[in-house]
Amino acid sequence: MAVPDYQSLMLPLLEFVAEKGGDVSAGEAYDALAERLGLSSDDLREVLPSGSQGTFENRVAWASTYLRKAGLLESSRRGFYRISPRGGELLSNKPTRIDVKLLNNYPEFVEFRQRKGTRSLGKEATPSTLPDKGASTPSEALENAYENLRDELADELLGKLKKASPAFFERVVVELLVKMGYGGSRLDAGKAIGRSGDGGIDGIIKEDKLGLDVVYIQAKRWDSNAVGRPDVMQFAGALQAQRAAKGIFITTSRFTDDARNYVTQIGSKIVLIDGEQLSDLMIDHDVGVSTVASYPVKKVDSDYFDETI
Repeated sequence: MAVPDYQSLMLPLLEFVAEKGGDVSAGEAYDALAERLGLSSDDLREVLPSGSQGTFENRVAWASTYLRKAGLLESSRRGFYRISPRGGELLSNKPTRIDVKLLNNYPEFVEFRQRKGTRSLGKEATPSTLPDKGASTPSEALENAYENLRDELADELLGKLKKASPAFFERVVVELLVKMGYGGSRLDAGKAIGRSGDGGIDGIIKEDKLGLDVVYIQAKRWDSNAVGRPDVMQFAGALQAQRAAKGIFITTSRFTDDARNYVTQIGSKIVLIDGEQLSDLMIDHDVGVSTVASYPVKKVDSDYFDETI
């Protein structure tokens, strides 16, 4: 079962709080709804794109926020809420669903959404003109937009790499490995990478700044052909000839399943980095990319407002 969207969670959340008849903690509501909805452990392990919070946890939190903004739930103490008289009245009418359209009947919720919608517009907005993200909470919408931008950037990066010269590609590999902590200095790494293939080896780089161990490199700038088992076998054979135990095989293309299965069956530790992972690593370590804008996401510091501390 897929994790329900936050609007689908509002009615069962309100019903559960009403049944409890008193203060309910956010954690208690989370556990109860997960059980009632029959969510599996895999469902509960699903996280937002950033990995910062569980998807279900995020959606329950936003469902409770919207119910409180509509006056159907009321905060009792930090991290706890209870049903309000208005919420009890709504449940007595036996609604089949609570969603944003229904919440727009409450002036407090309309005001809340207008504040959100007009903060950057500079003019009054009506509930009908305000965006309704459906299954996405505001957190998810923001993170999904970020993921889409990142995917576009990764595709553009990979396209640039495939058109680059072999020498430039080698410089990219050097820069990335140094940014990841390999190779000691960039000068050390630059001397090691780019040597003519020695039985399938394009270069040697320090694993750490002290050079306690080395890693052998193979880099293939291919446009489309997948790297198959024979190429990886050749690299593994070269490692054995050098009595080496560690290698990194980097390509702008992809690896066949047969090639990936092969590296799990041999004694040498070979890491396969395909074009998709390569572009992701470049983004993560700021290689070939620059930041054009930054949007810090903040939340209320509950401890700051705790007067008992």
